[in-house]
Amino acid sequence: MTDQHMTPVADTPVEGPPKKKSRAGRDLPAAIGVGVLLGAIAIGVLIFAPIGWIPVLAIAIPIGMWEVISRLREAGYALPAIPLLLGGQAMIWLTWPFGPAGLLGAYAGTIVVCMVWRLVGQGLRDQPVNYLRDISASVLLATWVPLFASFSALLIFQDEGGRRVFAVIATAVFADIGGYVAGVLFGKHLMVPAISPKKSWEGLGGSLLFGIGASVFSVVFLLHNPWWVGIPLGLMLVITGVLGDLVESQIKRDLGIKDMGKLLPGHGGMMDRIDAMLPSAVAGWIVLTLLA
Repeated sequence: MTDQHMTPVADTPVEGPPKKKSRAGRDLPAAIGVGVLLGAIAIGVLIFAPIGWIPVLAIAIPIGMWEVISRLREAGYALPAIPLLLGGQAMIWLTWPFGPAGLLGAYAGTIVVCMVWRLVGQGLRDQPVNYLRDISASVLLATWVPLFASFSALLIFQDEGGRRVFAVIATAVFADIGGYVAGVLFGKHLMVPAISPKKSWEGLGGSLLFGIGASVFSVVFLLHNPWWVGIPLGLMLVITGVLGDLVESQIKRDLGIKDMGKLLPGHGGMMDRIDAMLPSAVAGWIVLTLLA
């Protein structure tokens, strides 16, 4: 006889406790592993074969560009992908024989071709739709990714170029580490919650402390320059790094996405890893060219 007060129990699997996420919202072990691997590759190239930095950029930059192009296409944009990708390669490689002039010429040529390509892409008999929007996005992408990245290529051809690029990257990485540690341990006062809900003023303080410290160390022991050169270098790299991160955060917020891609576990896409370093490359080139 069945007890009417007994409720049958469904045969469902018992789930374990939910996985803990870091306060940064990332898979921390995977992020650390990928970061160490990428860092090892960069260090190896910059120390043992600095000119190899050009092929590294030539591989990484189109990956980041394609991630942005793909996300914008999903949002309805029509970007001239072929001129952007080929123009990005021209910017990188023309720094080798021609320096800043080659970079500037390739950048200007890329913009001109993009303007014409988008104009005739639908045929001259049909009026282009959203032309201004798409060309504005194309100019932003060409500037933000290959142009900014190519400033690190320009550094390679200076005296001790590999060490100069290493100093910029090391400062950016340690600033990121300092911001993460300080933000997780002490972050209470949000800096720009409307754009990035996890960035705090305490995190910025950690970025400044770690970034300027790494910059001073790099300038003295790698570049053999006065220690004070590391202060403006570190300060500029931290500021531009934070702003670069915020720019990508706002673009992703406009597009309604969390990451630009899924290539790098724990980081997202290539652009999610290098967003802070792109404007930092410009700042690093300016400071080291003028002061070191």
